[in-house]
Amino acid sequence: MSAPDGPRLLAVSDLHVRHAENREIADALVLGHPGDWLIVAGDVDERIDSVITTLAALRSRFAVVLWVPGNHELWTRAKNARAEDPDSREQLAGVARYDELVRRCREIDVRTPEDDYPVWEGAGGPVVVAPLFVPYDYSFLPAGTSTPEEGLAAAHAAGVVCTDEYLLHPDPYPSRPAWSADRVATTRARLDAIDPALPTVLVNHWPLVRTPCDVLWYPEFALWCGTTATADWHLRYRARAVVHGHLHIPRTVVVNEVPFVEVSLGYPREWRRHSERLGSHFPDELPRTVLGS
Repeated sequence: MSAPDGPRLLAVSDLHVRHAENREIADALVLGHPGDWLIVAGDVDERIDSVITTLAALRSRFAVVLWVPGNHELWTRAKNARAEDPDSREQLAGVARYDELVRRCREIDVRTPEDDYPVWEGAGGPVVVAPLFVPYDYSFLPAGTSTPEEGLAAAHAAGVVCTDEYLLHPDPYPSRPAWSADRVATTRARLDAIDPALPTVLVNHWPLVRTPCDVLWYPEFALWCGTTATADWHLRYRARAVVHGHLHIPRTVVVNEVPFVEVSLGYPREWRRHSERLGSHFPDELPRTVLGS
C-alpha cells in the first residue's frame, strides 16, 4: 500500500486487548504519515492499567491520540473489595473511575472528553474534533415497548441483558439514566460554545442516533446503545462525520447526509469470521480513515 499524501484523521474502537489476538492487532496499528491522528472510541480494556498502557503505546506512534470511554473501561468487577483485588484503583466505580482514567490519560498526553477540543487542520479541515462521553439512558426502545421499564422487561424476558447491569455502576448518581442526563447537559453546553463557523467530527463510544442499531441481531440490546437526547447533534453541531463503536458492526451509515462511521475491531470470534471470508488473518482497513486519504 502506498504512503498517504498527507496526514489523516484515523479511528478505531473496541480493541478489547485482553484477547491476545486483539493485542497483537493493537500493537500493529501504525501511522502512515507523521501527522496522522488516531481516535480511540472506547472499549480498550476493562483494567485501568491496561487501558493506559495501550493508549501510551499508541501515543508513542501517532501525532495525536484522542480517547473516549466505552462501557468496558467503566466496569468495576470488585467494587469496594479488598482481598479480591489488591489494586485499589481497579475498585473505583462510576465517576471516580472515569476521573481516574482521565487523569491517567493526561499524564500520557492523550486527549479526553474533559480536555479542550482540538482543531484538525489536515484534509477536510479545519474541523473541531470533539471527543464525547455521553452514555445511554434506555431510550432506544425495542419494538412493542413504550417506556424504558417496558423495554428492560422485554430484554429480561428475551434473555438479552447487557453485563453493564451488573458491572457498570453510576456512583454517585442514583441511576445510569441520571448520569447520562448530566453528561448530555454538560456536553451540550460545551458543544454550543464551539465557533459556529467550524464544522465538527463528533466522537462517542455509543452511537448518537438509533439508526446504526437497526441491524442488531438482538434488537433488545439497543437499550444499552445510546440516548435519543443526542438525535439531532450531527445537524446541530455541523458534523462532517460521527465516529462511534460499541456495536461491533463496522460499517458506515449515512443519516441526513452525515456519515456515522462505526470503527470497532470487536472480539476475535467476530472479526475472524469476516477476515476469513476475505482470505486474511487480520481485519481489513484498521484503523479506519475519517478524514484524509
